[in-house]
Amino acid sequence: MASVTLKGIAKSFGTTEVLSNIDLDIADGEFITLVGASGCGKSTLIRIIAGLEPQSAGSVEVAGRPVDHLRPHERRVAMVFQSYALYPHMSVAANIALPLTMQRLSLFERLPLVKYVSTRRPRVMREIMHEVDSVAAQLQIQPLLARRPAQLSGGQRQRVALGRAMVRHPDVFLMDEPLSNLDARLRVHMRSELAELHARLGSTFIYVTHDQVEAMTMSDRVAMMDAGRILQLGTPSELYARPANLEVAQFIGSPAINVLPGEVADGNGIVVAGSTLPIATGLPARSRVSVGLRPESIAPRANATAGDASLRAHLRRVENLGAELVLHCVVDGLDGVVVACRVPADQDTPLNGALELSFSPRACHVFDAEGVRVADRAAPGGAR
Repeated sequence: MASVTLKGIAKSFGTTEVLSNIDLDIADGEFITLVGASGCGKSTLIRIIAGLEPQSAGSVEVAGRPVDHLRPHERRVAMVFQSYALYPHMSVAANIALPLTMQRLSLFERLPLVKYVSTRRPRVMREIMHEVDSVAAQLQIQPLLARRPAQLSGGQRQRVALGRAMVRHPDVFLMDEPLSNLDARLRVHMRSELAELHARLGSTFIYVTHDQVEAMTMSDRVAMMDAGRILQLGTPSELYARPANLEVAQFIGSPAINVLPGEVADGNGIVVAGSTLPIATGLPARSRVSVGLRPESIAPRANATAGDASLRAHLRRVENLGAELVLHCVVDGLDGVVVACRVPADQDTPLNGALELSFSPRACHVFDAEGVRVADRAAPGGAR
């Protein structure tokens, strides 16, 4: 295990800035995920940690020591790529063993005919294959060791790529969108396997993905990135329950958070679609704000409780997710703004005509005109 510390990491390609002053401390044995849309800089950052890409400024430390001057194989990190990067002409066993053969055998000893004359090579290869067998047993791929990559499924290839990283016993595992080539069902299964592997190895995992579900289900902490910056760093629960800005709120959560335009009322509170919500913002009257509401925080009026607010809407369409329904409703007075609300499938819900959508003001996330979260404050009557 090893901690990883990034200090002031910046990267530019010509005049294009890709990363800007990234500071990040990753603890020993932590599973941290870098998440964000394509082009946000997350893959470039992980390649800098691996030593595959030089930074323009800043430093990388692994286990408390700078590694900027070290080549990738000297940093005690292992990278698992999106494409698996397996050699098609080699068996599974040979692919997994490759890092050890490169490390423990000289160039001369790796020549094909040398195995017939070298007394050292057979002993070293027996030791290497013993380690390969051990890793294969952990990943449950022992029956596949004699196969070639072309004879494997996507999930099996991914396990082989993990095995090749594990056999080096690295301090840090770096994973760059390793599940993106798998089908949806296999991705769910591999998420569970990766989480269990992390728990078993206790190593530091740094994981890159554009899939917020992967980030939320596997990570100890999540770093949400955009335009080369970290917008928010925290536990999955923190990013979901208290997004630092509107961009984080819209990226995290499925279905996506509903965003309603609002305005700070003269006597405080927020006016949304003609209704005043008892939410104190501390902003000047007439200030524009955005009010975020998670789909599970909204329900048809029949489920309203004392102190709830409501919006008039008309049902546009229904998504049936089996155990749940997602109602997509057009809010009256908001120029076609559609909100989604998630309700149990067995709930008695009107599926046509006008609806009143009920929600608690406490469930609202408020963002100012710049998209920054407005600090939670006491509201009139204790509503927030």
